[in-house]
Amino acid sequence: MLTWEEMASRHSLEPVFVRWQTERSLAALGRADLVFVHNPEHHGNGLDRATLHWRVREAFTVLEEFAHAGRIGGYGVATWTGLTSEAFTVPELLALARQAAGSAEHHCTGLQMPVSLIIDDLIRQALDGGGPLVQAKDAGLITFGSAPLHGGELLEAMTPELVNFIRPGLSAAAAALLAAGSCPGLDVVLTSASTREHWDDVAKALTAPLTAEELRRVTDELAAE
Repeated sequence: MLTWEEMASRHSLEPVFVRWQTERSLAALGRADLVFVHNPEHHGNGLDRATLHWRVREAFTVLEEFAHAGRIGGYGVATWTGLTSEAFTVPELLALARQAAGSAEHHCTGLQMPVSLIIDDLIRQALDGGGPLVQAKDAGLITFGSAPLHGGELLEAMTPELVNFIRPGLSAAAAALLAAGSCPGLDVVLTSASTREHWDDVAKALTAPLTAEELRRVTDELAAE
């Protein structure tokens, strides 16, 4: 039997841990508009897909209870590789949410995944009218793009020529974030800034997203290199 400290130090979808962690968050925040189940695919190491999905449904069931009690606005999944590794799909996650709720009136409202010029498969799929982002958007989920700079790694690849190709006059960070934030089907791009100047730089760039044609030219250019 694991202690709370041991459970807190590992990734777990156990209902008792999901409930405990959500209670801890609510104690600090009072109420949460959206609670993410983070990287459930990590829980699936060594598990078959059916068992992983059962675990996810159990976690969703706990979060449905919190939502029905009015203590959270909704929940979702924040994943790094779950969708690209096919640990689960958007339709499967929605089906699990319906099963957890016992009806079509579930509270699964968000999906977060990495979107950047380094991990650009999702961008390419969205430009073609498909993929997880489009599926989530069509289902009414709020879509979040994480790691738009890929932990800073992307900045090393943002040459002056590439920045100018994306949009002249931008900083490397703003150009990279503009590309990610222009992805079709993406509602929110998650980022941070070390200074107000950096924040204003990015915010200004994102007020005028790239068109789908412009974004496709960027991804095609990168694919040709």
